[in-house]
Amino acid sequence: MEKDKLKKGFGKFLQFFVPVVIGVGLFYFLCKNVDIDQMKEIMRSEINYWWIGAALIISVFSHVFRALRWRLQLRALGVRPSTSALINSIFGTYAVNLIFPRLGEVWRSGYIADREKVSFTKVLGSMVGDRLSDTFTVLFLTFITFFLAQSAFISFLDTYPQAKDGIYNMLTSPLIWALGVIGIAALVALFTVKTSNKFVLKIRTLVSNLWNGFIVVAKMDGKWWFLFYTILIWGCYFTQLYVATFAFSYTASLGLIPTLVIFVLSSISMGIPTNGGLGAWHIAVIFGLSLYGVGTNFNPAGPFDASASTFAMVVWGAQTLLLIVLGIYAFVSMAIDRSRIKAGITKIESDSDGDGMSL
Repeated sequence: MEKDKLKKGFGKFLQFFVPVVIGVGLFYFLCKNVDIDQMKEIMRSEINYWWIGAALIISVFSHVFRALRWRLQLRALGVRPSTSALINSIFGTYAVNLIFPRLGEVWRSGYIADREKVSFTKVLGSMVGDRLSDTFTVLFLTFITFFLAQSAFISFLDTYPQAKDGIYNMLTSPLIWALGVIGIAALVALFTVKTSNKFVLKIRTLVSNLWNGFIVVAKMDGKWWFLFYTILIWGCYFTQLYVATFAFSYTASLGLIPTLVIFVLSSISMGIPTNGGLGAWHIAVIFGLSLYGVGTNFNPAGPFDASASTFAMVVWGAQTLLLIVLGIYAFVSMAIDRSRIKAGITKIESDSDGDGMSL
């Protein structure tokens, strides 16, 4: 029993510690390889912060649309929380993710399950479907963006042939293909081979929940609304970045396609487990800007262009500050909501007791 507790505690420690190390390490590497004084000068004289404010307003709407989309999935499962509770859960999710990456999704599932007195697994399954749909959206956007902006990628690969060689070696590596075949075979065996092994059964349950959580989208009423909200969510994500480009004198003329490239690269970077994209998001954006002449001498080892670095720092910093503010609002609102619900239950019990006395 003690060993299980130690293992669980160690697992939670790693879940928190590893993303922090990666994020802080990347961020330190970034700051070490950029001219901080030049960045300060850009922040003082070359930024129109009203555009940053407009981008943050759009960001708030993206969270509201995500809450409305999740409501569709929960209703398909017979769970009907209030819209305000769902919005608070989304605000809280991103705030939690700033400290514990990937844990925010589990937290919001637990919050809604506890508030509505329903199965945690059921709610978690719907959240998995929510996140899987985002993964497919990023893949779709990546595919589209590559064909819309091939010239920028080809130009970069011509400038840095080592990157081209690395991609080619990865795609033609026998080891990569062998691991892919082994992975598919293991997945097939997982569901076809009879076993009583507890670990295998847990994995089966996990994969089954993932599938059930995703497939509910295909079966539920309001599928087109789900698609509509998905477009609104990702449209807000893109628009807020596009609007932010007008805040800087050197990115105001970038245009839609370059912004889309930067947006896709930054979205992919969020797959790296860091606190709110710390470090990884910045480097992805700096790389994207370099494709279009902002910091043309991009080198993964540094130094980084001060203009591109300032763009990444300011946009990320403003977004992170917004998430903290929304998180504080959400937790205060949830505390008030919890007190209201508790007071309602207490009143019912009190009325019930009074009826009993009168008898």
